[in-house]
Amino acid sequence: MNPATRWLSTLMALFGRNWITMIGTGVTTVCAVLIIAFLVPGLMAMSSTPYVGIFAFLILPGFFVLGLSIIPVGVYWDHRKKVAARRRAEGEAVSHYPTLNFNNPVVRGAAGLVFFLTVVNVFIISSVSYRAVVHMDSPEFCGEVCHTVMQPEFTSYVDSPHSRVKCVECHIGPGAPWFVRSKLSGAGQVLAVAFNTYSHPIPTPVENLRPSQDTCEECHWPQKFTGDRVRVITNYSEDETNSALQTVLLMHIGGGASRGAGIHSWHIDPRKETTYIATDEQRQKIAWVQVKEADGTVTEYKAADSELTPEQIAAAEKRRMDCLDCHNRPTHIFRSPARALDEAMTKGRIDVSLPYIKKLGVEVLKEVDAAGDVRTQIEQRVRAYYGENYNELLESKRESVETAIAELAAVHKRNVFPKMDITWGTYPNNLGHEEFPGCYRCHDDSHSSANGEVIRQDCTICHAVLAWQEENPEVLQKLAAQ
Repeated sequence: MNPATRWLSTLMALFGRNWITMIGTGVTTVCAVLIIAFLVPGLMAMSSTPYVGIFAFLILPGFFVLGLSIIPVGVYWDHRKKVAARRRAEGEAVSHYPTLNFNNPVVRGAAGLVFFLTVVNVFIISSVSYRAVVHMDSPEFCGEVCHTVMQPEFTSYVDSPHSRVKCVECHIGPGAPWFVRSKLSGAGQVLAVAFNTYSHPIPTPVENLRPSQDTCEECHWPQKFTGDRVRVITNYSEDETNSALQTVLLMHIGGGASRGAGIHSWHIDPRKETTYIATDEQRQKIAWVQVKEADGTVTEYKAADSELTPEQIAAAEKRRMDCLDCHNRPTHIFRSPARALDEAMTKGRIDVSLPYIKKLGVEVLKEVDAAGDVRTQIEQRVRAYYGENYNELLESKRESVETAIAELAAVHKRNVFPKMDITWGTYPNNLGHEEFPGCYRCHDDSHSSANGEVIRQDCTICHAVLAWQEENPEVLQKLAAQ
């Protein structure tokens, strides 16, 4: 018997002895071929949809392992069947367990084949397990699999400053404990999606989010002294010419444990500890603040309208201040109509020369029915306005009007999600104080201590105003900035 024939006969003796082992072998073989077929494009960095990844790295491996588990069941069932047949035929005492005689070349060949296939199976399972973890940690898996639930977060993520940072790097961070914790939490989220028991919209802040010291500070170095930086804010007026007004601020960022003035110098000084009590779920109402200095000095500030008693303060949940208390929307940023249009016009996505486009755009975005055809509604409103007031413009600036309509529709699509009950202003942004209280949650001159000290609202604490809502500020001309 030649080697090929011997190998085939051994294979059939092992896995073709009965219908159970044949089913297990068939399922395993088919799944192995499909897994390898999907692994090769993955190793070659070829793109695929998240659903293909789920099928290739989660569903197929499950059936692959199921097939492997069926094979020994079939072998055991076949052995028991033969033992029972011998007893009925001759009444002889037959061993319950098979005898392995490695002096027999057939047994040696079978053992070698089992060893080889075991190595192959371990390789397949190891490879696909790794690919499954990589796939489940990808932004596409996080944002596109549970499409309705995560569509707002994924849309804002793609349009954010952190669009090249994987979701897991912020939401999970390094280390096995939080990885396991996230997967257990994810199992509950899968059930919530399956049975439609998730919240509309997703509540914020996320209660079980890992502290920013373990995530944000892996990239952003809080001890670094940054000093002062110039920030230019451009707003467009709601007049006919969409007049550009610029505010120029010198931000006192500071940094680390420096004793100089600065936002970071005070709020993230490692030598002091700031804790607070919020009386609402979104942490927009701060009733009590405590600052503990390096020398052990403790100062408590209480809001003027707070009715918390000393006993309630002692029993209340207190949160230690970190990056996310101010930078609470570092990635999933939802803008107001006015701010979104300011950005679009500054970046040239909307022609500033279109009369009243800022005013018209804000009105249209606020009034459009999100449950209907948004693009059509916006187009009808914009064309009707210019047709009635600037009819010649529809032809002379036809391309600009079309571009403006498309951008208005895109702005609405990036910020309003009716299926998740997300509209303008659903999620407050605590960075600054342009549209939400932000800094003023504490810096309101009403949080005072027992000795009369208050958390000041003085603007110069955080920044110096170099220009305020000016056309062509002189300071920018001197700095040759835009």
